[in-house]
Amino acid sequence: MQRIYPDGPYLLDPFERGFPAPEQALDEPNGLLAVGGDLSPERLLEAYRHGIFPWFSPGEPLLWWSPDPRGVILPGDAHLSRSLRKRLRRGDYTTSMDRAFPEVIRACAAPREIGGGTWITREMQAAYIALHRLGYAHSVETWRDDELVGGLYGISLGAAFYGESMFSRTDDASKVAYARLVEQTAAWGFGLIDAQLVSPHMQSLGTRPMRRSEFLALNQRMQASETRLGPWTYTGPHAHE
Repeated sequence: MQRIYPDGPYLLDPFERGFPAPEQALDEPNGLLAVGGDLSPERLLEAYRHGIFPWFSPGEPLLWWSPDPRGVILPGDAHLSRSLRKRLRRGDYTTSMDRAFPEVIRACAAPREIGGGTWITREMQAAYIALHRLGYAHSVETWRDDELVGGLYGISLGAAFYGESMFSRTDDASKVAYARLVEQTAAWGFGLIDAQLVSPHMQSLGTRPMRRSEFLALNQRMQASETRLGPWTYTGPHAHE
């Protein structure tokens, strides 16, 4: 692999699955590591194992990132507001896992505002649905009666969950999915939820920045655990029947 230009990202070889070391990512834009390749299951899994993820807009080439710092949620770090805890206890919503993965990713891909765009292209949706069928991609669904009102999806390898996106159609529906993900993965002994970036919204839920070097070391340790291949089942309170 070679850099596109001396201070630029690497150009991926379409016939090889490997990536350059994440430490070679650019400072500006923060974390851009490589361009090109494909979204095959093999390449995607190789990326996540090494702390790399795809993120690009329609019309752009495939872009691969490993930002510094990284947004992470560690066991015990999750922050649930008092109002959210009350909602969870009341059981306003029920929860499931891997019951409606295609519907969740399509809902996450829907523009958040009229005329807005999305980075979850049809190509991305197809790629993650393929990973779901292989047992690596998972969804958490929030239901009100039998209506899907919120959820999230991501990838799981070893004892780590790599969050990709969430959506909400009613108050707190995505936060409920997040809370149930934290609860269930903790019960399974997971040691890392990757939020990729530190946004104000995710910070309010307990995401904190971690230096890339520290994140990569932690991520490597998580890979030593056996991957819990899907389908997943939520076993906590207010499970959706």
